[in-house]
Amino acid sequence: MRYRLLGRTGLRVSELFLGAMTFGEEDGKGVAKEECARILDVYAEAGGNVVDTAVNYGGGQSERIVGELLRGRRDRFVLSTKYTLSRDGSDPNASGNHRKNLTRSLETSLRRLGTDYIDLYWVHIWDRNTPLEETMRALDDAVRSGKVLYVGVSDAPAWVVARANTLAELRGWTEFAGIQVPYSLLNRDAERELLPMAEESGLSVAAWGALASGVLSGKYTRPGGVRAGETTRLSADALSERDHAVAGAVRAAADELGVSAAQVALAWTMSRSPAVHPVVGASRAEQLRDNLGAAGLTLPAEVRAALEETTGFRPGFPTEFIEQTAPWVYGEAGRRVVPRGR
Repeated sequence: MRYRLLGRTGLRVSELFLGAMTFGEEDGKGVAKEECARILDVYAEAGGNVVDTAVNYGGGQSERIVGELLRGRRDRFVLSTKYTLSRDGSDPNASGNHRKNLTRSLETSLRRLGTDYIDLYWVHIWDRNTPLEETMRALDDAVRSGKVLYVGVSDAPAWVVARANTLAELRGWTEFAGIQVPYSLLNRDAERELLPMAEESGLSVAAWGALASGVLSGKYTRPGGVRAGETTRLSADALSERDHAVAGAVRAAADELGVSAAQVALAWTMSRSPAVHPVVGASRAEQLRDNLGAAGLTLPAEVRAALEETTGFRPGFPTEFIEQTAPWVYGEAGRRVVPRGR
């Protein structure tokens, strides 16, 4: 496992983040603590150091289990958690990105995790009703108090992230070091605005859903299909024609390279940009062990091209319009200008 710098900070984070959303058995779902321990050990043995959870995952069980499993080795990990989502559906102030919910959520997470600081604290989703100034100032206060070291934002438009960081830069507050977005071969929407913004701004990108709810893991496309005892969120009948086509292309690439389909899908997300860190979750230690193999996998250019062609993705406006009109805008001499960064 290699390490990269988190955004424009000096914090070293592993190529793959461990997602703990499934930790804890809530309503008969999720992963038992004993298996969570095996999952974390496999991740740590591979060199992984980022564990990502949230105040609401598993009704709080995820944070409690993570805290217990990190006891005695907490400082060796980059502990990542999130706030925004409701802690109490009957209380209007128990959710959102305002100062009160941030303060109470942070206190809850610190207590459950059994720690006095969070390495990376994420805004879980954009809250239209809270001014960005309030959120960024409250996050900066949390950093200045020593309870939080770095901050990030998940599931927000590119313009919101850019405006928030501009405000923070101008006012001397802590800026977002990273973003979390859904990103996979089946969902390339982030390539339109969010990935270019992150690369231009020097932000790390935590990519969730990189296996598209298991569609790209190979469980639906291998001979025999889903095996007995495997966790599934979808039925094979729920997959669209495009889902099957892309999953089939991933399976074909995996067979060609002699690796698993999950490794191909995860490696593809990292191949698109050095800023991307897939968030890998697992219900079994063996499953995670296989997924971590993506860290050492380099996809040949022709394999990448074949995978991307199957998706039928188009960046749309304004990217395509800007590219198409470049000869008219810049003239013949424009072809001889070396693009920035090359």
